[in-house]
Amino acid sequence: MNSSRNKTINISLEEGKELLEACTFSKDCDMLDRCFNGDLFKTAKYIPEGFADLIIADPPYNLRKDYGGEVFNKKKEAEYEEFTRRWLTEVKRILKPDGSIYVCCDWQTSLIIGRILPEFFTVRNRITWQREKGRGARKNWKNSMEDIWFCTAGEDYKFNLNAVKIKKRVIAPYKENGKPKDWEETEDGNFRLTCPSNFWDDITVPFWSMKENTAHPTQKPEKLIAKLILASSDKGDTVFDPFGGSGTTAVTAKKLGRHYLSIEKNPLYCIWTQRRLINADSDKTIQGYNGKVFFERNIK
Repeated sequence: MNSSRNKTINISLEEGKELLEACTFSKDCDMLDRCFNGDLFKTAKYIPEGFADLIIADPPYNLRKDYGGEVFNKKKEAEYEEFTRRWLTEVKRILKPDGSIYVCCDWQTSLIIGRILPEFFTVRNRITWQREKGRGARKNWKNSMEDIWFCTAGEDYKFNLNAVKIKKRVIAPYKENGKPKDWEETEDGNFRLTCPSNFWDDITVPFWSMKENTAHPTQKPEKLIAKLILASSDKGDTVFDPFGGSGTTAVTAKKLGRHYLSIEKNPLYCIWTQRRLINADSDKTIQGYNGKVFFERNIK
């Protein structure tokens, strides 16, 4: 029996029948603010051209992984390249001319996707974030980092710098004429708002006592996705997730006042997404973000 502190969403197919009904796809239905149970390659053609202001894609990495009974097997490099080009072709049409796309990868998959992305978009940066979870290895370094490629459809794109500044502790506060210079003195300590770099070490991977946690094997944190959404979209914009997974992108978009569309093949994951979307109606909190700035780990 799970501890009373265990918040993990793990609803069964039987328990989630009604939630799954809301995920039924048809080519004539409203596309906004929906999570569809379907295959990207079969449903994408029904999504209007230029539908999305922002795309956040977390495709299966090129390794063997069991996604709720559906196993994605590691492919030969040429096969994975072909898979990547197929889905990028589908989503490129859906992105607006001034839109942005972020693509998540592990380090091995990043070597493949990073070569292919320039064929479709302008590559702006590669974010590396520290995933503190991970198994050790007897003859290798522990794998605890992942990449996110930042690309745009063109030269005109959104980047809201002030929305993603990080509140960091000031270790050696400098004063000018007796007053703080570029930092703030508070009851909780001295802090400075700093520009975010492309290395993120302030992310906590969801775990059992967090309300956002699900039983999905590769769930991304809401804080991670919130940074991407705030930087590259405005309120009222539309965020598209072609590989919906546990619904983190859709849920975070909803919490931040964006429209969303998510496509996910696994019906169980769609159920968990719907549960999280309903929860977001009454709880819009994002751990590590206070609605204005992001915080480093382990500070108030």
